[in-house]
This record gives sequence, C-alpha cells and structure tokens, in this order.
Amino acid sequence: MHTLALETIDQSGSVAALDGQRLLAGRRLDPARRSAVTLAGGIRDLLAEVGWRPADVQLVAVAVGPGSFTGLRIGVTTAKTFAYACGAEVQGVDTLEVIAQQTPADCPAVWTVLDAQRQQLFAAQWRREAGRMVVARPTQIEDIDSWLANLQPGDRVSGPMLSKLIDRLPPGVVPLPAEYWAPSAEQVGRVALAKRGQGERDDVWRLAPQYYRLSAAEEKLQTPQT
Repeated sequence: MHTLALETIDQSGSVAALDGQRLLAGRRLDPARRSAVTLAGGIRDLLAEVGWRPADVQLVAVAVGPGSFTGLRIGVTTAKTFAYACGAEVQGVDTLEVIAQQTPADCPAVWTVLDAQRQQLFAAQWRREAGRMVVARPTQIEDIDSWLANLQPGDRVSGPMLSKLIDRLPPGVVPLPAEYWAPSAEQVGRVALAKRGQGERDDVWRLAPQYYRLSAAEEKLQTPQT
C-alpha cells in the first residue's frame, strides 16, 4: 500500500512515503518555520522524490494527538483534505504510541511523555508483547512533579518532554537515547498500517484531532464570571 505519513504535533514535523512497511523517503520539515507554511511544500517535494502522483497515494496516515493544538489541526486537516481530493483512505494514530513503537526492540516497557504546558505533561505507559508495544496505562494529563515522584527505579522513559526533564529524573530511571524521543512520520505510517492490519478504519469525515483537554480560550468560556 502506498502510504503518505504526516507528523505535525509541534511547530514543525516530518513527512514520509512508504510502500507497505518499507520506507521510500522521509524528511523533516524546516524547524525554523511552522508546518502551516512548510507542510504542503514538503508533501509536494516528497511525492516528487518517490515518483508518485497524488492519485498514487492509497493511504494518508497522520498523528492525531496528543500534541499542540495548532500542529494537530494542521496535520489532520491536511490529511483529510488530501485523502478526500485524491480518493485515498485516512488513518489516525496516537502520538505517544508512535514514540513507543519506535523504541529499541530490547526495551520491555517505556513511559512516553509530551509537554502539555501549564507544568503538566501527557503521559502513557507501554509494555512489549509479541514484538509490539501495547498500552499498560492510557494517556493522561499529569502534573510534572507528581509524575516524576511516582517513577520507579528501572522505569524507562522517552519523548520530546525529556529535553526539559532529563536532569530531574529520579535515580535509577533510564532515559532512552535522544534519537528515539521525537515521533517520526515513518513510524506514523507503520503504526497506521499495523492498525489497518488489525481491522481498524478511520473515516475521512469523522477523523479529528485528540487534544485531551480544552484550549485556554474554551476553558475561559466555561469558567463562571464573577
């Protein structure tokens, strides 16, 4: 299956083209510019590199969250628009699962974490079964101090949030090498294909970002005024 994979959970992101599970090409978007500016051009250049027309894409895979509100909206909207225009199918995947699935094969379990702002993080725990990571504790928003205090010696951790927390990890907690922290479009594509192999299907009309919380503006609207 010809798969176009998109990852825009933060300001920038990445794109990849896969033929089945085989990576044909992948590229990081310019980190100095927002994905709203670079994503369309990145897709165009990627398709040209692998010699695909837009109509050759059979599946568009996209990370749907958690992540930044703006990044997720851009990625999911682009994925749905491209799929609808080109007659492709679409599949959303969980960002923290993408990070978990790209850990080394000898990693038996891992916490994956993303910045949720407000001194909080998105966290999920995974364990390896039959060669794949399965969820042990689903994604929750946790206070950073509480999450750190509950880690146990021997716990392994990964994810972009470690760039801010690595010096605060308790003794005995093992951070994975930094090369595994950031989710990749390549792994987004592979996770999406695995889900489809298990019978999961997303609908181009119903697919939506998974924010896990209201935006600051939405919370303000729901707060009673005094």
